[in-house]
Amino acid sequence: MSSTNIALLGAIAGFTIYLGLPIGRLRTPTPRLKAGLNAVAIGILLFLVWDVLTHAWEPIDEGLSKHQWGPVASGGAVLAAGLGIGLVGLVYYDGWIARRRQAAAQRPAGPGAAAVTELAPAVRSQAGSLALMIATGIGLHNFAEGLAIGNSAAQGELSLAVLLIIGFGLHNATEGFGIVAPLAAEGERPSWATLLWLGLIGGGPTFLGTVVGQHLVNDTLSIAFLGLAAGSILYVVIELLAVARKAGLKNLTTSCIFLGLILGFATDAVVTAAGA
Repeated sequence: MSSTNIALLGAIAGFTIYLGLPIGRLRTPTPRLKAGLNAVAIGILLFLVWDVLTHAWEPIDEGLSKHQWGPVASGGAVLAAGLGIGLVGLVYYDGWIARRRQAAAQRPAGPGAAAVTELAPAVRSQAGSLALMIATGIGLHNFAEGLAIGNSAAQGELSLAVLLIIGFGLHNATEGFGIVAPLAAEGERPSWATLLWLGLIGGGPTFLGTVVGQHLVNDTLSIAFLGLAAGSILYVVIELLAVARKAGLKNLTTSCIFLGLILGFATDAVVTAAGA
């Protein structure tokens, strides 16, 4: 299979994320539906945190078993830095966005003036900011997945690469739902342009990672992106849990979180079967 075909299949695996995005355009969802959507997204994202950290830890664990202390130290430092930037960095990013939004709301609109929120349609509200953060975290995760696809193809393991593409494609279909869940939970109906943009942020890196991975096999780079992804997704989980607590539907929330976890594991089955 040619490099071009592998890259094309990597793009397909990434852009299946668009299968779940249209649910964000539901009209006037009920409170129970909003709470349920939010909780399923939490379950899916919790699975992703586990999945990402598992893959990030693999080369470090291998180094520990072989007593290769140099790669262990460097890999551990890169993972810790990625986690810190992804988790703590988003706290500051969220605060910065909130300050810009507040300043824009207080600024008198002059002739021809454009508010900050008008220049960034994907972050017009707190729910929009959260959706953008989820898409960014998933995009980092998907870049690392693309690296795995490209690395497998570069090493001549085409059957594994194809199985990874199928598995990641199934995974991304559920991730699209996770991106728009905050919007659906708040009853906000994003435009098709916003969904296109969010899907590009979340799914596009799979294609980029596939292209890069065919020419660059590097554990440190993969660990860095996986750490960033895990930290950013964990931050989003914390935010969604706060939304779930406000809803007050504990039984529904718990059941839907469980459902989200099961969906995550189910869509990962093909990748696991491939030995990845």
